Amino acid sequence: MASTSTDIPRTGAPATVTRLFGWGMLAVLFAFMINNILVVGVGLPGLHTLFSGGATGGTWLQVAIYVAALVAAASYVLRSGTTALRWDAHLIHRFNVYLIRGLFWSVLLVGIVDATIAFMRVEGLFLFFMSEDAARIFAKARWVGPYIHMPLIILGFVIAFFTRTLGFTWLALMVVVAELLIVISRFVFSYEQALMGDLVRYWYAALFLFASAYTLFEEGHVRVDVLYAGFGRSTRGFVNAVGSILLGMTTCWVIIGIGFNGSRSIINSPIANFEVSQTGTVGMFIKYQMAAFLGLFAITMLIQFVSYFFDAVADKREEPGHREIAPAAH
Repeated sequence: MASTSTDIPRTGAPATVTRLFGWGMLAVLFAFMINNILVVGVGLPGLHTLFSGGATGGTWLQVAIYVAALVAAASYVLRSGTTALRWDAHLIHRFNVYLIRGLFWSVLLVGIVDATIAFMRVEGLFLFFMSEDAARIFAKARWVGPYIHMPLIILGFVIAFFTRTLGFTWLALMVVVAELLIVISRFVFSYEQALMGDLVRYWYAALFLFASAYTLFEEGHVRVDVLYAGFGRSTRGFVNAVGSILLGMTTCWVIIGIGFNGSRSIINSPIANFEVSQTGTVGMFIKYQMAAFLGLFAITMLIQFVSYFFDAVADKREEPGHREIAPAAH
């Protein structure tokens, strides 16, 4: 469930530098993704032209987006100088929970619908309902992606707005069901199609990558614990704050920087081309989304690391509202 705010103080001692850093990080992320869309979708040159001497009007527009985002973040921080770090962390976490919840619902809907389409395509069932020319469009990823997947993704985020659970349990259950269907169809009916394995990999990837940010919130990631267990809350806060910057945020930015580095990068290129797997029309048309999963993993983790950083600094300052994590049952 999304965390509640009953015990989180809304005001506290000013932490201007810390908040400027955290909200500035989110502002740069927002500006980066907007510019990525402009580079891939509109064809703007990118900021590298500033250093190569080929800056154009589009380049300065992209610079203006970064400046505007940073100014907006700084303005918010300076206008809300007494906002508690834990309250900022809570707000950021709530947004991230909604983002992850929307992603889960999206992959659930896309997986069910695209697997159904793939099955009907492989077995020629479309020909019972429409002409051969009309059925051909369902074999084109560039049509299925924009006109079927995109509306389902939007619907997923609409559903996420009215729900309060993250959907880990339901998606995990669907992975088990998909695996069970493979076993039954293969060993009982001697029937198997590439789309069945595609569906399991698609949901597995979403489950592990999208759940990572919430796992960080629940302190569920494996920690190499040599000295940490013996630290007090203040020392733990310092270690977590430094680790969030040097290890967490840095890793996320490396993934984002490489994955979204121009229109031919390892994430942008598959998305722009609605890339499909080598199985072609006998499989699902979701490979381009699985390429995006890596970028979404880094984005949601970066957002959560900013929230985690605020909480860690609040622990270092021994501010009220610390959230105790119950140990996992064994």
